[in-house]
Amino acid sequence: MSALFSPFTLKDVTLRNRIAVPPMCQYSAKDGFTNEWHQVHYPSIARGGAGLVIVEATGVSPEGRITPDCLGLWNDAQAEGLARIAAAIKAGGAVPGIQIGHAGRKASANNPWEGDEHIAEGDPRGWQPIAPSAIAFGGGLPRVPSEMTLVDITRVKADFVAAARRARDAGFEWLELHFAHGYLAQSFFSAHSNQRTDAYGGSFDNRARFLLETLAAVREVWPENLPLTARFGVIEYDGKDEETLAESIELVKRMRAGGLDLLNVSVNFVIPDVKIPWGTPAFLAPIAQRVAREAGIPVASSWGIDDVQHAERVVAEEQMDLVMIGRAMLANPHYPYAMAQMLKEQRPDWVLPAPYAHWLERYRGAGKVAA
Repeated sequence: MSALFSPFTLKDVTLRNRIAVPPMCQYSAKDGFTNEWHQVHYPSIARGGAGLVIVEATGVSPEGRITPDCLGLWNDAQAEGLARIAAAIKAGGAVPGIQIGHAGRKASANNPWEGDEHIAEGDPRGWQPIAPSAIAFGGGLPRVPSEMTLVDITRVKADFVAAARRARDAGFEWLELHFAHGYLAQSFFSAHSNQRTDAYGGSFDNRARFLLETLAAVREVWPENLPLTARFGVIEYDGKDEETLAESIELVKRMRAGGLDLLNVSVNFVIPDVKIPWGTPAFLAPIAQRVAREAGIPVASSWGIDDVQHAERVVAEEQMDLVMIGRAMLANPHYPYAMAQMLKEQRPDWVLPAPYAHWLERYRGAGKVAA
């Protein structure tokens, strides 16, 4: 068996392989609610053979959404629709996961295909973003956020807890906290975006406080036997990479001590003008491996590992425990089946739906099913 198609167990959850579908925003919700689009999209991805499917970034509050069309989990009615999604993912053979987060100063934006910039002030579709400090991201996101008060901080942490509780009750078995990509939690930790002078800014301990307190609060309500994970940017590519990475690893150690079970390693995206090596395949793999080794925690990552050989290599060489494959799954929801063929797996360790499996397996190896 290839490394990619070996099972992976974390807490009481076992994935049928090392392929995970990362959160990919669909920007198709209304008032935070799922609809027919989500009810087709997620089951089709799940039955394609991935071991884990994580539902897109889901706002813990209306202000926490990236766009007006993002999913939300701030009320029980939204949870009802997401419960149907969780059940459908599980029925497809994958473990149902969900990512919850708050977009911070990057909130109140247009959809990517509508410009991806902040909604203009005065437009009724938008709202006032909040952040650790009143500092705009820049570029296409120029709106200056309101600096959060201590009351705001307490409220947002409570929103994370309430969303986690609803995710638990909706049947999700894997929770990912969105602590990456320049959104609220990441912007608390980064000195680029956090210039507070109180207990939540300045020193390393203070900048880490919001993340650690939020994790601890969620840990109280999330079942101990189910994975509690986070997506977190560990590097900015701003010329201070070693300093940022060292600080990030120290924070990950503390998150691990606080009950984090796995880290989805990513890029900070806190400032717009950085030099990310997009053309390098699996460029985060060595960094993820270092995080795993020094922080003592299982890791996953994405970016440039859609190719089957790269995916197999990073797992076989123990650079990652899971590979997050996104765009290739959008292009072909049954991409894991194609990957199994390319790796010459004799019998992939999942069961395709009978209407597909009969024909695909019947002609398997006969040169009649293209990878």
